[in-house]
Order: sequence, then C-alpha cells, then structure tokens
Amino acid sequence: MSYHQIYARWKADPEAFWMQASQAIDWTTPPSRAFFDQGPAGEWFADGMVNTCWNALDRHVAAGHGDRLAVIHDSPMTGSVTRLTYAQLQDSVARLAGVLAAHGIGKGDRVIIYMPMIPQALQAMLACARIGAIHSVVFGGFAAHELAVRIDDAKPRAIIAASCGLEPGRIVPYKPLMDRAIAEATHKPDLTIVFQRPECAGEMTPGRDLDWDAAVEAASPVDCVPVTGNHPAYILYTSGTTGQPKGVVRHTAGHLVALAWSVPNIYDIGPGDVFWVASDVGWVVGHSYIVYGPLIAGATTVVFEGKPVGTPDAGTFWRVIAEHKVKSFFTAPTAIRAVKRDDPQGDLVAGHDLSGLKAMFLAGERADPDTITWAEDRLNVPVIDHWWQTETGWPIAANPLGAGLLPVRKGSPALPMPGYDVQVLDEAGHPVAPGTLGAIVLRLPLPPGTLPTLWNAESRFDKAYLQHFPGFYETGDAGYVDADGYVYIMARTDDVINVAGHRLSTGAMEEVLSAHPAVAECAVIGVADALKGQAPLGLLCLKKGITTEPAQIVAEVVRMVRDQIGPVAAFRTACVVERLPKTRSGKILRATMARIADGETVKAPATIDDPAILDEIRVALASVGYPVEG
Repeated sequence: MSYHQIYARWKADPEAFWMQASQAIDWTTPPSRAFFDQGPAGEWFADGMVNTCWNALDRHVAAGHGDRLAVIHDSPMTGSVTRLTYAQLQDSVARLAGVLAAHGIGKGDRVIIYMPMIPQALQAMLACARIGAIHSVVFGGFAAHELAVRIDDAKPRAIIAASCGLEPGRIVPYKPLMDRAIAEATHKPDLTIVFQRPECAGEMTPGRDLDWDAAVEAASPVDCVPVTGNHPAYILYTSGTTGQPKGVVRHTAGHLVALAWSVPNIYDIGPGDVFWVASDVGWVVGHSYIVYGPLIAGATTVVFEGKPVGTPDAGTFWRVIAEHKVKSFFTAPTAIRAVKRDDPQGDLVAGHDLSGLKAMFLAGERADPDTITWAEDRLNVPVIDHWWQTETGWPIAANPLGAGLLPVRKGSPALPMPGYDVQVLDEAGHPVAPGTLGAIVLRLPLPPGTLPTLWNAESRFDKAYLQHFPGFYETGDAGYVDADGYVYIMARTDDVINVAGHRLSTGAMEEVLSAHPAVAECAVIGVADALKGQAPLGLLCLKKGITTEPAQIVAEVVRMVRDQIGPVAAFRTACVVERLPKTRSGKILRATMARIADGETVKAPATIDDPAILDEIRVALASVGYPVEG
C-alpha cells in the first residue's frame, strides 16, 4: 500500500488500523480492543498481556534465528568491534535479569541505568523489560546533582552503571559521579551493579555495589514476565522549562506496536538488515531505534562509541557504514554539519563502499536544505528529514521509505504518519491558512507509543501539553503546513521572534545563513530591542580553511537575509564563533544564548555538552556590543 492509502485507512478506522498493526507482536493475552478512553489522554491495548524482552529477543531465538547477529558494537575509542547474536544477547539479558530478581526487584520497580555506548547498556534495559521493572536511562556522565534529582524523582530500587565512559582524549569516571549522586539524593537505592571497564575501575562500596561480571556469571537466568499493556516500560527524563526534569512515561504495548510498525514502514528495515542510529541510549532516539525497534524487527543494530569527527576523523561515519554493510543510517543534522565543516568537499567519502546504504535519515534539529543537498551529492542516496520528540517516541512526520518514498521537499519532514493529525493554530487556537506560521499541534488522541502522562506529575502533563489548546497536544514547535499537507518545522515556539509586530521564524533566517558557502553551521536568536521589541542576531561557525575576513562574511549574510526574507526581518547583526552551545544530543541552545545576549546571568543547563562554550559566546556577543553578564 502507498503512504496515502495507509494514512487514509488509519483515518477511516483508527481502531481497526491499530488492532491490525498489533498482530506484528507476540501477546501472552491479546487486547480486547486498541484504544481505552482512560487516564489523562487515553491508553492503548491496556488489557493485553505482553513482554517487551520476549518480542525483542526470545521470539527470534524460539523461531530458530538465535545465530542471527543482534548487536555490532563499534568503538573507535577502544579500537574494537564486538558482535553478539540473538542467542548470546538473550542469555546475558536473562542472567542479568536473574541478578535483579534475586535481589527482590520485579514488576513496577524502577532501575536507573547510567552507562556509555556499550552492549551492556542494552542488556541492562532489556533485563529490566524482562522482569517488568521500569528503567530510566540517564545519559552517561551526567552531573552528579542532575542524577540525584532523577534518583529522588524515580526512586529506583537499583542503579546499573559502568565504571567510566570514554571521550576523545579523556576518560570520564562514572562511578564517583554515581556515588556523589547517591550521597546527595534523599532516596537511596538498595543496590548498584557496576560494570568495570578495563580503562578505569571504580572503587566499590561493600554491601551495596555488585560487580557485573561476577554477579551475572553466578546468576540463574529468569524467564520473561508478562505485564499489562498499560504497564510503564520506562521513564525518560527530558528538560523542563522550570529546571525540574519531566519524566516522560512510555507504556509497554503501545511502544511495541508503534515500533513494530515504524521500523519496516519508515526506515525499511526487516529481519537481518543492519540499522545504524548514531545517537545514544540516553536519548529517546536510542531507546526507540538503537535498542528496541531494530531488535523487535529481528534486525542488527549498530552501537557506536565515538563521535562524528575526531574519532579519528570526519570519515568515521562512512567507514562504519561500509564495514558493517549498514542499510539505513540515522543521525542528527548537527552531526552532518560537523562532518561538513571538517571535510567541506566530502573527500573522506571516497574509498568507502557505500553501495549497501539505501537512505540516510536526519532528526533532532531542523535539517536545513543546504546540509541535505551536501549529503545527497556525496552519498547518492535519499536524505530524509523527519520530525518527532521525546514525548512521542516515534516519528510524527516522515517520508516512509518502506511504504514508498514520497517526493522530497527540502526543509520539510514530509507528511504525518498514521495516528498523527497535525494542525497549525494561531495563538487564539484558530486554524490558519496553508503556508501560515503558527503553533503546531496534534489532535487527540495521540497514537500508540506516545506519552500517556508524566511520571508522578499528571497535573504538570495536563498544563504542559493539553491546556493551551483544548482537544490538542501542544508540540511546542512552530511552523506551517503547505497546500499538499507537507509539514515545515521552523523553530521551537519560544524561538519565533516578534520584530515590530511581525512574527518571524528564526529557522527561515538560519536557512538563508546556512546557504552561504563559508558557513558550516549557524543559529539565529531573538534579543531584546528597545525599538522593535526583538531583533534577530546571527551566530556563524565557518568551515575549515575559510580565509575570507569574518566582517565580509557577516556583511554578505546580512545582505542575503535582506534579499530573501526582506527588510521586515531587521537582520543587521551577526558574529563569527568557533562553536555553538549544544545539548549532548546535538540541539543548539538558542534560548540560553538569547538570555546571555539580554544581559541575564545564565547558569549552564544540565544537558549542555560543554559548559565552557558559554564563556566563548559571552566574548563573541560582547564583541558586537551586547552587554552580557558573567
């Protein structure tokens, strides 16, 4: 069936559509129906009984596919490649689950996982799923205080950690961070399980800490424990505007069904195919499409411990794709911009056999047309932008490779996926005409796999997502839908700036700036202006080897914005910076930079990749006349 037929079939009968989709997974007890009008925003397959780990591992082994490759761990940090079959992964997961069960941890208990990109991180997640424990993965190396905040919110019975993570040029000890977090937290876990890496051993606390290798070797494997369809599979914390993290909840059955549908239809991945998502298990992308999605599909997932550049160079992506015969590759636009900055001509693509690659997917930040074009020209495969959020757990809008690729419109993540009714509203909640900028919302109910609530914060869930536009979920993104239904995400709602009464998209201005041949990456922020309310300010990162004077480049991009968007944008100022502040998942911290430019005293956000960048931004902004505070 074509995309349009699939979407029409969902719209005509959502209940029948999702009941049919639910047949792709194994149930202990099938659900009586798909949608249950209960809880803050509805629940899916609530009365079914099911187990995620069975669907990701055991059923493949039971079907005779135990020798199929499940995981390829490629670590430029250690210079090693490790491969695990489905049978090997099932055995290690069942034994780790046995360790947890032997300590009384079971259905409904929370377990925090604090690990780098190693196979043990996947094993920890799957071991929790096996016994019905609710995992909460915290990005490895996260600050002790932030980990403590999550310990107090989730109240885990156990923490599973690695002794350290590896970054280019340095080792990051995780064990001392975990110890400090436990000391700070009011809630204390019963035990921790520590995987000791050879690069850095952590000091163990007697009576609390278990050595992973010794505990797993001595453990008896345990079977999968069925849970109800509306049992929480995991909690994933995302930054909230209040500074208090929001615990996004994912229900088990909806998660399984959404991933079982999306992996073949969107990414064109099936049994035995190799899928590489260059993200981290600490993010939603890692949960959905490094760990659960590929394994539910019976595919091979690549777990990569490295960076787009510097491990060892900007050709690492192409080496991994060629070496492991990757079929679909998924990364963030910011990663491709980093590669493009270090290797502007794409010379490092040469020499790698990428004939097995069918498509590259981008998500996480807006994919500007210039970056897409650069990648298309060098890889000779479709480069597919798609859009989703931690809260939704799988794509809202995409170009479904497995269902037949639609015409690509650069700058657009294409069309809504089944289950998502995308609307654009003005501030008063009225629909706007095609092509008009507004708040992007999703008509309720949301599809399977999306968040049903926040952990222990139902009223906050309602206030954050449902109150502003009754009957809709507020995405927090601004953009428009064209006459053919293609969605365009232009900025976060907070990044739409008001210049002398005109609502303008910073994303549209960034699109113009990124088209300049010297610009590798850019951001546009709105800063306070006494006359116009807000004025746009551009920050530019230049490609390697550029010899043109920064002042000339600034003059040229100012002229380009004036020519392409018009004088109404009042775009007059830009500055060149060495790098932009980002979260660890690659999102540019535009609001943080805007507060700095407005003279506020800014504390580094918990999710920032490198807090030192903020001082560089302060110096750059001061150089163009902004009286920033320290």
